[in-house]
Parts: sequence; structure tokens; C-alpha cells
Amino acid sequence: MALMDFIKKQFIDVIQWTEDGEGTLSWRFPMADMEIQYGAVLVVRASQMAVFVNEGKVADVFGPGTHKLTTQTIPVLTNLKNWDKLFQSPFKSDVYFFSTRQQVDQRWGTSQPITIRDKDFGAVRLRAFGNYSYSIVDPGAFHTKISGTRERYTVAELDGQLRGMVLQHISDAIAQSGMPFLDLAANQIEFAAALQKELEPVAARRTAEAAGPAHRHGHGRQRHGQVHAVPDRASHSRIRQGRRPGRRWRQRGR
Repeated sequence: MALMDFIKKQFIDVIQWTEDGEGTLSWRFPMADMEIQYGAVLVVRASQMAVFVNEGKVADVFGPGTHKLTTQTIPVLTNLKNWDKLFQSPFKSDVYFFSTRQQVDQRWGTSQPITIRDKDFGAVRLRAFGNYSYSIVDPGAFHTKISGTRERYTVAELDGQLRGMVLQHISDAIAQSGMPFLDLAANQIEFAAALQKELEPVAARRTAEAAGPAHRHGHGRQRHGQVHAVPDRASHSRIRQGRRPGRRWRQRGR
């Protein structure tokens, strides 16, 4: 092996992620002991975003496109590392890619009946099932609060957190909808809209504090103070009405 071939392998001149299947939300580019060549090319494909992280701090965020890495295009990283304008040396940084595709047909449901209070029937019990979709809109906050330094973070790992958030706020959504108990099964679209309205500010509060001074490039959407994973829609819900002492209900939503 020639000396130049050995030296060349120590530097990275192209950084990119080709998704090899479904279900991955974030992926860390494998650096090992290599360094990024000054002027290297960062390729961010459609439905992706890339984040540079320096010693645990989110630096520059890139949207879809081809980006040449210089002190002009990575200003936050340049500032964190105290580089001067003449800097042109190889450098180290962690690079994480995030999938911004909509994650569809995610399921939720109540494992046990929940009790709500109805103005006509008092305390009643019901079960609810449905699905929803979401997408990542703030990868910096998602990295800081959720995925962290893991090599790969998947849809399955996030599933429990999102389902738990949905289930915790079903009762509030029913109360806010103002629908009588007997009308829930026949008004599932309205209930889904009420549930989505209830969830969005809850998700936002969990990650608003993580939105820092990251510099964003390309055409990625930036929503400071907004959620890391936005529930795009509570696309479907099914209400199964339970029992109230002394009465039986067998009505089921379609």
C-alpha cells in the first residue's frame, strides 16, 4: 500500500447517508478515528437533514442539498472550535443524519378502559384505538432531547413515548371536544381533531427549551420553539364504549 493511499484513508471528503430501509429516524455517520477534509462535500438528500455536533453541542444544521464544508458554511462549528478565517485543516466533528419523512400508520390504543365523566350518565368507561403520523421538524432538539449519541435511533424506540403521550391526554381531549358520551363513536373525526389539538402544545413544551442558536442551511423547515416530532394528524380513532353500572352499552364505532 502506497503512503499516499494510507494518508488518503484518514480523511473524509464525502459525507452522506443512503437509507437502507424503513424505520430509522437518526443515524450517526461512522467517523472512527478519521477526520473531515476541509472543503469536503456534505450530501443531504430529500427528506433528510444533517446536524453537526461538537463535544455534545449542536452546531450547524443542513437541509437537503450538496454543501461544501468551509468556515463560511459551518459558522457555528467554526465559532465553537475558535478557528480563524485562514483555517483550512482537516477537522473532527460528529455528524448525524435525520429522516424527515412522515412516519405513517403508527398505532395507539388503551390497554384498559378509561373512566370519563359525562353530563348525562355520570362516570362511564370506554376504550379507544387509532393511528397517527408524525415527522421530525427540529433535528437539533430531537438529538438533544431524544436520540442522543446513539449510532442509530429507530421508530420503534420512539413509539412507546408517543403512544404514552396520546394515552395520557385522551380524557382531556374528550372533555375539550364537548361531545356527549353517546355521540363519540359517531364523531370520530371531530374527536381525532380534538386529540391532536390537545397533544401539539404538550409535545412543544417538551422540546421548546432545546431550540438553541443552531445555524441552518438549505431548505429544511425551521420552527424554533416547536416540537421535535410533530404529530401531523390523529388520522383515525375508534371508540368502544364500555359499561356503566346498571346499564350496558354495545355500540361500537366503525
